[in-house]
Amino acid sequence: MRKFLKLFASVAVCAGLASGFSTESQADGLSERINDGKPIRLGFATAIPWAYPGNNGEPLGFVNALTLVVLEEMGITNYETSVNEWSGLIPGLQANRYDIITGGMYILKSRCENINFSDPIGLFGDAFLVPAGNPKNIHSYKDIISTGSRLVTGAGFNTVEAAKKEGVPDDQMMLVAGEVEILAAMKAGRADAAVQTFFGAKEHVDKSDGKFEVTDPGKLPKWTQNWVGIGMRKSDTEFQKAFNTAMAKVIGGEKWMAAVAPYGYTEFQLPGPDASTAYACENR
Repeated sequence: MRKFLKLFASVAVCAGLASGFSTESQADGLSERINDGKPIRLGFATAIPWAYPGNNGEPLGFVNALTLVVLEEMGITNYETSVNEWSGLIPGLQANRYDIITGGMYILKSRCENINFSDPIGLFGDAFLVPAGNPKNIHSYKDIISTGSRLVTGAGFNTVEAAKKEGVPDDQMMLVAGEVEILAAMKAGRADAAVQTFFGAKEHVDKSDGKFEVTDPGKLPKWTQNWVGIGMRKSDTEFQKAFNTAMAKVIGGEKWMAAVAPYGYTEFQLPGPDASTAYACENR
């Protein structure tokens, strides 16, 4: 597996860190590593805008950005980055090639069998691209049906199955090749709404010069949404607890939102008060 390793911050761990973790023998491996002054190693793949390396290997993307906010709250400022293939992220973590996965992984039952996850950092799913002002008040597939609207999406997208599951008839659906064609159909007025990933819709809004807007993905069925967490080794439970405690203090706050704003993460992506890693591990 090709790996790029870049030392990014040689600043010593803040003095307050030592009080954040136990130095006793039962401390997990990652906590001991941090207590020894070694850098925490961030592992991720290239997935814009989730996580990706900058020109010098620096950790960019909103998952990296918010992870650094949490680590700073913990007193950790010493870190390295490791860029990997997506399929190698979990094996690499298990092989101790890095310490946490910041690639933007959905918390899924199959993954929970192999690694632990932090508390959810956000809820992600699909959304509708609609004309500015949302004249037909479309927020869900049921709204598509009730208003008789024409829906465009990509052939082979997961949204085709989702729309059919929600009862959207074939004669209200237009299937096109991909993202470029979706935007073209909307610009030409051949569809009343498009459904795609939230970030795909958000990118189209940014390219539309104010002609379109994106709806709240939280209005779609819960089964179409997934929570994302920071991946950790099964053995690093002390660090996991400390990370979750620190994240609870900053999530949704000024630093958190400022750090992720350049990447399109908004209040729509906040995980919500009822978000639960345990639930996601059991039901996703």
